Amino acid sequence: MRMAEVMTSLMTTLGYQRFGVHGGDIGAGIATWMARRHADRMVGLHLNYLPGSYVPPSMSDVNQEEREFQDRVSGWYGRNGGYSHLQSTTPLTLAYGLSDSPAGLAIWIAEKFRDWSDPATPISRDVVLVNVIIYWLTNSISSSMRVYLESSATPLRLETGEMISVPTAFARFPFEISSPPRSWVERGYNLVRWTDMPRGGHFAALEVPELLAADIATFFSMSRLP
Repeated sequence: MRMAEVMTSLMTTLGYQRFGVHGGDIGAGIATWMARRHADRMVGLHLNYLPGSYVPPSMSDVNQEEREFQDRVSGWYGRNGGYSHLQSTTPLTLAYGLSDSPAGLAIWIAEKFRDWSDPATPISRDVVLVNVIIYWLTNSISSSMRVYLESSATPLRLETGEMISVPTAFARFPFEISSPPRSWVERGYNLVRWTDMPRGGHFAALEVPELLAADIATFFSMSRLP
């Protein structure tokens, strides 16, 4: 939530009173908080990921597709969510080790690129190494992990009757960690555009940048956006 306020203040400093926002992964949560708290300033919200803490305002009439989605996500985190639990509870313990070992840091990052990408759109070894080098030279793995701990204090829980009112587009990639049904998103967002992408995973901006960029551009050029 605080990061959303910083980003909104940045737009004010840059001279933009009205703007659109795109977000994926942690950015999806930041973008959603910006829309939740500053809807009057946003022309549109584009997401390719749902914030992990997102809970719709109503759960009384969950349909079969939504229940299957919840079970699928719960099962995924049960098998693969150790990274998230560590980073949400004791991030510094892990961060000290990864900040001391370039091999450990490389393995930690490369594993996620391997497991969360679409096998049809693999990320090159050079790109992975560039990411590792950036984290290593800036010694920023610790701060990146603390985001999980800090954000756990402000989960995205919409109140009864509450809706993210900003016109929203959602691009669903087939190999994304969380690939929600449209109805699940519509429960909490003013969804005006939905795109089922033909390929791509969690790192869509690296895997299929042309698809993601085209969807963002199309959405924000829609005439119905104020």
